[in-house]
Amino acid sequence: MYFLLKPILFKFDPEKVHYFVTRNLKRFNRFPGGAALSRAIWALNDPRLEKEVFGLKFKNPVGLAAGFDKNADVISEMANLGFGFIEVGTVTPLPQDGNPKPRMFRLPADGGLINRMGFNNMGMDVVAEHIAAYRKNTPASQKGILIGGNIGKNKITPNEDAVNDYIKCFDRLFDLVDYFVVNVSSPNTPGLRELQEKEPLMNLLSTLQQRNSKNDISRPILLKIAPDLTDTQLDDIVEIVQRSGIVGVIATNTTISRENLVSPDNLKTETGGLSGNPVTKRSTEVIKYLSEKSKGSFPIIGVGGIHSPEDALEKLAAGASLVQLYTGFIYEGPGLISRINKAILNK
Repeated sequence: MYFLLKPILFKFDPEKVHYFVTRNLKRFNRFPGGAALSRAIWALNDPRLEKEVFGLKFKNPVGLAAGFDKNADVISEMANLGFGFIEVGTVTPLPQDGNPKPRMFRLPADGGLINRMGFNNMGMDVVAEHIAAYRKNTPASQKGILIGGNIGKNKITPNEDAVNDYIKCFDRLFDLVDYFVVNVSSPNTPGLRELQEKEPLMNLLSTLQQRNSKNDISRPILLKIAPDLTDTQLDDIVEIVQRSGIVGVIATNTTISRENLVSPDNLKTETGGLSGNPVTKRSTEVIKYLSEKSKGSFPIIGVGGIHSPEDALEKLAAGASLVQLYTGFIYEGPGLISRINKAILNK
């Protein structure tokens, strides 16, 4: 079904297509029987897929990466497609429009996307309202999907005040999400990746971890890192995770590299983060390096260029506990989720 629609969808601006598709998914799921039909077609429910990671039980190990559902608009709809967990955001304290359009570009020859969205979102209060509404209105029989909150800083906030932005998002979403992801690795907010340096990153994560308790409840905190880090920087990441007390890492975000692309120059010279097939190999290398260097002492969520069950299995074999999709989901359609889960069951 998806492959009949894909050639048509790919003729239009990617960002416009995203909103067209999500709007119509919401409409379809509101029709009587629509949500049940979506689950019947796409979702694979098997207790053997359940996995406990950092104290949480995941329905299955295939999640939706941050960036797709920035405002927690389609949690239910994505769950009905078979995802085991949904990561919303990146969320900032204040609403922001992001970078000027156009800001997303398909690279079909490379199976990739370049985006320079710039943390466009409605702000933490609106996102909190959307998650709360989902929690309240979803029938008990359809619950069980874990929700992660990917948090960042506003563009106008200087790096020296960045910690306060992360604290605001952390406090606002604490009662609503199941885990947090600290995003300091997007290339589309000026200066953000400077927060990946050892000293500011240790300060940020330690600060969040120190306030990570409310009524004897704490939330797992993960760090999302770039694929462009050197081995020395990855060594620092291992040390920082262990010293700060956060639970793990998401590897990886998009890359600023344009190495070995075959797409036309007008596409590959667009600024922004590159995702999809071009980052598959490097993302898996980072997962393997972190897993071996840390001796498996913390969980890793693998994301980056998963376009097939084989890609997912490679990341799991490299040391990932869970995987996430974004660009592969766009290129391959929702059937990719169940194909990965079937491959996990059959391995």
